[in-house]
Amino acid sequence: MLSLSVLISHNHVHLQVLGLEIDAINSVQFSNHTEYGKWKGQILSPEELGDLYEGLKMNQIHNYTHLLTGYIGSKSFLLKVKDIIEEQRLNDPKLTYVCDPVMGDCGKMYLPQELLEVYKNDIIPLADIVTPNQFEAELLTDMKITDIESAKQAMMKLHSMGPKTVIISSLEFGSELDLFGCGSTITNGSPTMMQVHIPRLDAQFTGSGDLFTALLLAWLHKHSDDFQLACGKAVSTMQHVLRRTLAHSKQAVLHPDTPSAGRMELRLIQSASDIKDPQLCVDVQTLD
Repeated sequence: MLSLSVLISHNHVHLQVLGLEIDAINSVQFSNHTEYGKWKGQILSPEELGDLYEGLKMNQIHNYTHLLTGYIGSKSFLLKVKDIIEEQRLNDPKLTYVCDPVMGDCGKMYLPQELLEVYKNDIIPLADIVTPNQFEAELLTDMKITDIESAKQAMMKLHSMGPKTVIISSLEFGSELDLFGCGSTITNGSPTMMQVHIPRLDAQFTGSGDLFTALLLAWLHKHSDDFQLACGKAVSTMQHVLRRTLAHSKQAVLHPDTPSAGRMELRLIQSASDIKDPQLCVDVQTLD
């Protein structure tokens, strides 16, 4: 079984479906996600994160093979995560750290600027796998991505910052029918690069970034010798889940009392078979 340490995410049931043992720590605990417009709940403080980690250490149950982080909203919390990663690396230099640097999208940063510098200087250099979207990749590299060639240059810049594997989850210079995704992994000192065409769906989804990064962690572990297959399975799973979610949302219109955000909750339980054994439905191509 694969033991995954700190999962700062809203969704982790899909990792359990894939046979991973999970210890999940939520950076936020809300009644519902924020697209509903109203919510109640708590935000975990750096001190509370430290308490939870100390409790794991007291019982000698703090040794993990992987650590995954997603949305983090404060500099102090992000720096506490850095401390934990560094301590974990002292215990096991082979620890795989997967970082989804959630900072913004569509040209808009929705975190304080100071977090960008922490990501650049402290977090990304510790990461083995990093999964920014196009806007986040541009922020981290100080480069504008306008086509596949500039995306390749940005991935190489991210490699130079530390990560062995870089996935840019969505690139907006595709057509009206599809997006691009691209990735690169360093093998024997040289990059292996790929691109994938991702069919566009006429909807906005919440939580899809969390899902995608977690799926990548699982499939990159299971297919450590086949980068294209791992990426293909992660993207294909996303397509199955999102299409099922969109189909459900159209059926839910028959129930007018259901909030629109509720109609678009990701159909993870209903997609368990696709998560466990996804049928490949996207074309992954090697980049020269």
